[in-house]
Amino acid sequence: MLPKIKQHLKSKIHRKLMLFFFENEGSVDTPRGLSAWTNENKKKVTAALEELAAAGFLKAHRTSSTVGYSCALNRKDLKSLASHLGS
Repeated sequence: MLPKIKQHLKSKIHRKLMLFFFENEGSVDTPRGLSAWTNENKKKVTAALEELAAAGFLKAHRTSSTVGYSCALNRKDLKSLASHLGS
């Protein structure tokens, strides 16, 4: 079941990040890589990634030197989420 969508996809950055994971299912990426992909400020991307992870949309894979993020949603929920990513 999806977390409350509107509450957690409140900004363009949040939607861009989830669009990345929708289009690249199964991928893991870092804040630096996602910042480049979204063309957004790395600090803002990192904050949005942490919010999405706390909400259950993403999973944070922490190591001693970096954090990688992957989608925590199942395929059905990810497809359902896609309709909210356009704006």
